Amino acid sequence: MNFENKPEIHYPTKWEYKIIGSNINDMVNAVKDIVADFEYDLEPSNISRKAKYFSLRVLVLVPSEIFRDKIFRGFRDHPAIKFVI
Repeated sequence: MNFENKPEIHYPTKWEYKIIGSNINDMVNAVKDIVADFEYDLEPSNISRKAKYFSLRVLVLVPSEIFRDKIFRGFRDHPAIKFVI
């Protein structure tokens, strides 16, 4: 994999995260905790066939790559969130 051709991202920018979990209320609270200091939009995305898993689309205005990665790690490490894309 060649990382020299990494796309150039200009900050601040809106960055989309998709998070997946099994309890929608816990996921919404996790989003509020993790991105409380940022401008963000939260939208429902999908529900699994048996309503066991939910996904949310989180669009965050991130000021830099450092914060973009920090938010990703916050979602990844939160117990209410099973996956983050």
